[in-house]
Amino acid sequence: MSHQTGIQASGELKDIFARTRNGNYRLLKIVIEYEQLVLGDTKPASQSWEEDYNTLVLPLLDKDQPCYVLYRLDSTNSQGHEWVFLAWSPDHSPVRDKMLYAATRATVKKEFGGGHIKDELFGTVKDDLSLSGYKKYLMSQAAPLPFSAAEEELRQIKLSEVHTDISVDTKQQTLQGVAFPLHGDAMQALQKFKDKRLNYVQLKIDFAKELIMLSNTELTELKDLPKRIPKDAARYHFFLYKHSHEGDHLESIVFIYSMPGYNCSIKERMLYSSCKNPLLDMVENNLQMEVEKKLEIDNGEELTADFLYEEVHPKQHAHKQAFAKPRGPAGRRGDRRITRHPGDGEEADD
Repeated sequence: MSHQTGIQASGELKDIFARTRNGNYRLLKIVIEYEQLVLGDTKPASQSWEEDYNTLVLPLLDKDQPCYVLYRLDSTNSQGHEWVFLAWSPDHSPVRDKMLYAATRATVKKEFGGGHIKDELFGTVKDDLSLSGYKKYLMSQAAPLPFSAAEEELRQIKLSEVHTDISVDTKQQTLQGVAFPLHGDAMQALQKFKDKRLNYVQLKIDFAKELIMLSNTELTELKDLPKRIPKDAARYHFFLYKHSHEGDHLESIVFIYSMPGYNCSIKERMLYSSCKNPLLDMVENNLQMEVEKKLEIDNGEELTADFLYEEVHPKQHAHKQAFAKPRGPAGRRGDRRITRHPGDGEEADD
């Protein structure tokens, strides 16, 4: 999805992008200003890419402000020089800025030319984007499956480009969906849940780290489910609902989004609501889990056995129409009958 935020590259930046492919630049810093992608800084190459890396990259990473950095390697491919795309989103930067830069990442790559980008890194601290951090990334890419936690987080960040949609104008920002990456422990728990090695997984959002974290995996029977719902915080829950229906034993995956609204801040309500659909998309499309029912509740008291059964197996005809004797044919109904009572000399209508 291109131009997800409505933010596009300035004419000057497009010209710079066109000129960088000749190999004269080692580094480009791109920032968002006045709802445009603009050039923040450039650096020429002076030594090998490894010798230049930390000296040029790290001083450009502001501690409170996100940015993008395109760093040229010494290698080439069929389209020219190969580049590393660095997405910097420090922990202490404003949440709105983090979301805006996350949602515009795909636009930057499209404008620059995705075929030139060899690797992509995301960082919240400078160590993530240092030369050693990049080499750790390369090692993780070469590692066999299953994914490491760091690799899985990067994969989820890339998925956010598809699932993130923020509309911005000068007066307001409308948040449609934000895909925070899953922490490695949370991903492993969901995989175990899919394999039926767990029957309950609870997830929470770590606002500081912008990650969806594992919160609870206790063995949970239906009678225990209401007790798993916090009264003072939002959560996502995956529950393996074991029950019988029409003589068949079934195991249905139920997703529950609990939000005790009166106890939660506006920020918490906004982020949980925004992350919900991207999380479900990832679970259904990437983990291939079939979620039978998706519920939104205020508190755990709603999760009775009858309620859950009726939600998973809704009645097709809750109210049947009472039987009514059919009306006779329309039109003339024939002559009136006349009944004579013995001894009567008069006619009486029936």
